Parts: sequence; C-alpha cells; structure tokens
Amino acid sequence: MNTAGHPEATARRGLELTPFRGLRYDPDRVGSLAAVTSPPYDVVVRPDGLHQLQSNDPYNIVRLILPQATTPAERNEQAARTLRGWLSEGILTADPEPGLYVYEQRDGAGLLQRGIIGTLLLSEPSEGVVLPHEDVMPHVVADRAALMRATSANLEPLLLTYRGNGSESVTTTAIERMAGQPPLLATTTEDGYSHRLWSITEPAEVARIRSDLAQHQALIADGHHRWATYRRLRAEHPSPSPWDHGLVLLVDTARYPLRVRAIHRLLHGVPVARSLALLDGLFRVQRLDVPLAEALDALADSACAGNAFLLAGDGAFHLVDRPDPDLLSRTVPTDRPTAWRTLDATVLHATLLANVWHIPEDDPARIAYIHDTAATVEKAERDGGTAVLMHPVREEVVRDLARQGVTMPRKSTSFGPKPASGLVLRALDV
Repeated sequence: MNTAGHPEATARRGLELTPFRGLRYDPDRVGSLAAVTSPPYDVVVRPDGLHQLQSNDPYNIVRLILPQATTPAERNEQAARTLRGWLSEGILTADPEPGLYVYEQRDGAGLLQRGIIGTLLLSEPSEGVVLPHEDVMPHVVADRAALMRATSANLEPLLLTYRGNGSESVTTTAIERMAGQPPLLATTTEDGYSHRLWSITEPAEVARIRSDLAQHQALIADGHHRWATYRRLRAEHPSPSPWDHGLVLLVDTARYPLRVRAIHRLLHGVPVARSLALLDGLFRVQRLDVPLAEALDALADSACAGNAFLLAGDGAFHLVDRPDPDLLSRTVPTDRPTAWRTLDATVLHATLLANVWHIPEDDPARIAYIHDTAATVEKAERDGGTAVLMHPVREEVVRDLARQGVTMPRKSTSFGPKPASGLVLRALDV
C-alpha cells in the first residue's frame, strides 16, 4: 500500500501506552459495582440524573466527577476530600501491579466493544499522534483542570480510536485471549450494558502491545475537553512527571466499530415560537405532529439532501431545512474544506447561533449540550426552551477532517458506547 503523505506514515512517533496501578472499588465495600458507576461527567443529565446517581450508592463515582458545593473551589476540595476518604477507608484500592486493562462492553442488541485502558504519553496536535476533531470550550477545560489538580487523579478514561488491521493485530489478539479468562470484575449497569475488566501485567506481553500500538495514531472519539485538560496540566508540571500521561481507552475500530450519534442543543429561555419566527424566510420550516421516532426519520431523510434540524419544546416537532444559499454564503467561513462548510454543526454554529439567534455557543446560561434525545425534548418542554435536534455525522467524515487538521464545531459528535466511569481510576501519586 502506498503510504506517502499518510499521517501514520509521517508521524514522528506513534501511541506510547504505559501500564499503571489502577484504582478500583472493593466490591466487598460497596453495594454493587453497577451502583457506583456513572456515565462520563458530560453525559449525566443534570440535575435529574445527578440526583439519581447520588442516591444509588453513597460511593457513586459521580461524587468525584461532579461534586456538588456552593463554589467551584469548594466543589473541587470536596472531591479531593472524598477521594482521600475513600482511599483511607479502603473503598478504593490500588491494584498490586501495574497493568494494561482490557475493557469489554456489550448491550442487549448485539453490540460488542473491546479496548485497552492505559496511560498515554501526551502529544501536541502538530505531532499527528492523537488527532482532535472538535474545538473545546475554555471554561470546561478550566473546570476539569481544577478538579484534576485538586484530586491529583484521572477519574475517568477518555475514548480514543485507532485503525488496526482487525483480528490479526498483536493487541487485538491479546484482548480477545484475555476475554476468554475470568475477569477482575463484571457488572451490568441499569442502561442494559454489561461491563467486564481484565488486567495484563506480564512484562513481555505488555511490551508486545506497546510495540504494536506505537505504529498507530489515534482519533479522539470522546473526551476532547479532558485531553485538552491533560495537556494544560502537563504544561504546568516540569517533565518528567506523572502529568506527562493521561488515562485513555483505546479501541481498534477496524475490529470493533463505534456508534456515532449526534449531540443536541438546548436553548435556555428561548421559546420555540421565537426561534421559529427568526427563521422566517431563511429556512423552510415544516410542523410535524408525529412521535419522536418518526420526526427523527424525517430529519434523517432531509439531512441526506442538505442541512436540516429538528426544533422541539412546544409539543410538536418542526423540521428546519433548505437554508437560503445567500445566508450561508454570508455567514459560513470559506477558509476550510467543503466537507466542513456543509456540516450541520457548522451551519448551526456559524449561521443559526451566531447570526440568526445571537446565542453564544460557550455560555452555559444560554445553551446546553445534551446527548440524550428524549431528555433534550423533555427539558425544553418543561423549561420553555428550544431543543435543537441534530442528525449524526458519519465517522469517515470526522476522521478525514481530523487528518487534514480541521476541527469540527464543538460537541459535533457522540461516539459510543462510552466507557463507564468508576470501573478503573488513576491516581497520579500511586
């Protein structure tokens, strides 16, 4: 195969994954492993989901990843205090040997995902080793950095993908061999996913996996803000230090393809009628008095032909499509590839948010980013806001833009399944 110009051929180095001593819950000290896990911090629908998780078990990981207090400083100190307490009580304990952790997720519909968790040497985007595909919000990075500083821990792995050669790779062979052995832990969470975890500690096998992964680059599938946080904290600490590495889950999507879903927007305090009025003459708008599933089908059909969105919050769905070409030419930047300029997320951010609705994309008081479709609609209807539902972008588009060094608008994609938080953590001082 001709690899000239291919990022994996030109990268100065590949992925450098290192074993670590994972922190894990002692199953004898908690009600159940399922009760102490949580979705990643940015997937928890607050406040409803947060309260539910907190009530599931007094040791639920959400008390570390989303601590609750009056001020940010108090929240972070509370998380640090909680983590110290759980360590001293033996609720969380460090594994005796450093290892790379094999992680498996299954759902009831036939999905199977397996990958490997370790600490990855951080790199700059210019090195072509880890490719971001979305922009980040500075206030979120600052928030996550303050939490990691206070706890001196990576509390949840971010999700990276790479393209191996399928079932023949050294890493995949090791993963699938481990999957045939008794796991360190196994649990099924209330979303129906089963989770299993194993540890690879044998030095020769760890070395073979590390050598295999060193040939590859990775795409950030989920965790852009945490990756940016890792890089910020590394810059604050003289190297070498534990901050040179960050906790990640690596999945070979040639063997285990991920699902790509959309992330929706909730416009706070903006009634649907007002959102629609501002679109008059700029987009075609059709009212759909149908259930959510049928409305999403209509969105998918329309998205095949061009930019399309669903607005909700008033008891109906409104299909918004066929933008005025002159509006797009005035509002969408022209200095990037066509694939970027025609993204729904680009048109949403550059045209609708910035120029039609005048809503800052990084103001949490004005806009929220929610993964769950039904929850977005319910919150809009309950709070009198506007839900903007998106159609997912294809993985090939994401990867191609990332390889060109082009980042998509923030919160453009939701790759999954995401690793459950609370199964394995990393303390930087262990």
